[in-house]
Amino acid sequence: MPRNQQILLDNRPEGEARASNFKLVETDTPALADGQVLVRHHFMSLDPYMRGRMNESKSYAQPQPLGQVMQGGTVGEIVESRHPRFAVGEKVVGFGGWQQYSVVDANLPGVLRKVDTSQVPLSHYLGAVGMPGVTAWYGLVKIIAPKAGETLVVSAASGAVGSAFGALGKARGCRVVGIAGGPDKCAYVKDELGFDDCIDYKVHGDVKSLSAALKVACPDGIDGYFENVGGMVMDAVMLRTNAFARIALCGMIAGYDGAPLPMANPSLLLINRIKLEGFIVSEHMEVWPEALAELGGLVASGKLRPRESIAQGLAAAPEAFLGLLKGRNFGKQLVQLA
Repeated sequence: MPRNQQILLDNRPEGEARASNFKLVETDTPALADGQVLVRHHFMSLDPYMRGRMNESKSYAQPQPLGQVMQGGTVGEIVESRHPRFAVGEKVVGFGGWQQYSVVDANLPGVLRKVDTSQVPLSHYLGAVGMPGVTAWYGLVKIIAPKAGETLVVSAASGAVGSAFGALGKARGCRVVGIAGGPDKCAYVKDELGFDDCIDYKVHGDVKSLSAALKVACPDGIDGYFENVGGMVMDAVMLRTNAFARIALCGMIAGYDGAPLPMANPSLLLINRIKLEGFIVSEHMEVWPEALAELGGLVASGKLRPRESIAQGLAAAPEAFLGLLKGRNFGKQLVQLA
């Protein structure tokens, strides 16, 4: 059996996360029991939600245990199998974590899913045609429920969730406006993803300035908003919302270091009769087949052209993750392992 490199959560961050919170180790891969398979990971996913799990405080998911492999999504190849439904060489998506190999009990429902790489690249099953894409789909379809002609806004628009949201919104006949950081990301959002407009939040130093830019980009106001960031960005959007606007609250990356994120004008929720709903996509597995089918079609047809930032090798994962939290990635952040 091959030797396996793993990254563990060694200690919990105090404030900002640091590379020293992680530890790289090497261990033997255990022999397989009946019903198990050995997966060699080709790519692993880095996602903002992982920062919240590094804390011990209460969140929507259990804290990442200390001294154990950092948890996260993976795609890879079956290299040994003692399960009749999985053959050596098949490509699978799972939750193998920050390591080169994982031993998986394939009898457990939902732990591994075979994927077709003939039209969708394997790495995209961790992004546009994976959890981030389904997150965008659920927030748009089940919470915002847009009508053709409405105006939609999404923060972190160039990322894995934001890019999928844009393609899904355009497919429903909506005006879609993104918020992203930097001219290159905004150009990608407009020119390659097909958004109607994109605002560079980095050139706006306060809520008033960002809100004024949103007024220009959204002359008819905002009907639906997909929130990934919180803080100043959310406050600026709230000022431009229409009556009966809907907000799908997916992430608050501005507050992942533990500091509270106050809302400047909560009375707007009442004044505009806004529906605001937070959600965790893993609690809605019933929609995944429908969502993945639409997302796969958008990628195969070229209507969704997701970007990826790919770090090389397991040892690069901590710094790539810290860069993700600071917006240094461009598109979906992955680590290539094979």
